[in-house]
Amino acid sequence: MEKKRYLECAIVINTHGVRGDVKLESLCDTPAVLAGLKRVFVCRSGEYKEIKVLHASVFKSFVLATLEGVSDMDAAMSLKGTTLYAARDDFDLDEGDYFIADLIGLHIIDNVSGKVYGKVTDVINRGASDIYVIRTEQGERMMPAVEEFVKRIDLEKGIFVEVIPGLLSDD
Repeated sequence: MEKKRYLECAIVINTHGVRGDVKLESLCDTPAVLAGLKRVFVCRSGEYKEIKVLHASVFKSFVLATLEGVSDMDAAMSLKGTTLYAARDDFDLDEGDYFIADLIGLHIIDNVSGKVYGKVTDVINRGASDIYVIRTEQGERMMPAVEEFVKRIDLEKGIFVEVIPGLLSDD
């Protein structure tokens, strides 16, 4: 599976002030990760255009940013609702960390029997741990992405799990 070069990192949700700053909803692990980026990209007609981040700071659960070329409220307003992207290479992942985009589409495989339960269709990040949304033959199932269940992740083969009966299948 080919990895995306650019990953969604934020959505411009509003303007901030009169000088063209924007308020961003972070799609990164934390707003601090987003605020640490030196550049972002917008996608227009399949082409990614780089925009330098001149200044960014965390404000509550959002990021306030000054973007190059966005110097007044009208320019900032024109970006409202725009998804911003980050280059994959601009992140340093720790061992055992993965981009959500890389997990989508992976098979969920029993670590002992090799049985394939289904495919990851989404990853929900709400609280203490991520939750994998998995399309199985019996329908959609959800599984906490915790070490009790997830034994290893191989981006080429799948996510190997040990689960309790009934979590991912009706047997």
